[in-house]
Amino acid sequence: MKFLCVGYYNAEKMDRKPKEEIDAIMAKCGPHLDAFFKSGQVMVDAGVEKGVKQLRRSGGQVVVEDTHERAEKIGSVFIIEAEELEDAIRVASLHPSVQVDEGEGFGWRLEVHPVHSYKGEMDEC
Repeated sequence: MKFLCVGYYNAEKMDRKPKEEIDAIMAKCGPHLDAFFKSGQVMVDAGVEKGVKQLRRSGGQVVVEDTHERAEKIGSVFIIEAEELEDAIRVASLHPSVQVDEGEGFGWRLEVHPVHSYKGEMDEC
């Protein structure tokens, strides 16, 4: 089974810190990422850049808009393959978002969503 994990952070809190401090905190992520990837269950992992666009349907047309700014932002997304939710949570719990102590002050958190494909199994992501 596949699980989509979404990592969030509070941009306002992180933006208040000097770059050097953020860089030092981010450097602590490496060992946790090593353990995370060594699980062998991470299919895709992607960091999300700023500059999000929203697509919606309006008046029979697809409309593209800038999203409204909000403090909480998506920082990463990844897909885990696991037999059950508890195993996906075990693997997700290795991610720096919930392992690096300083992340708590920046609102780092993860969501784990079971997913399916409308075209059958997701063999490649």
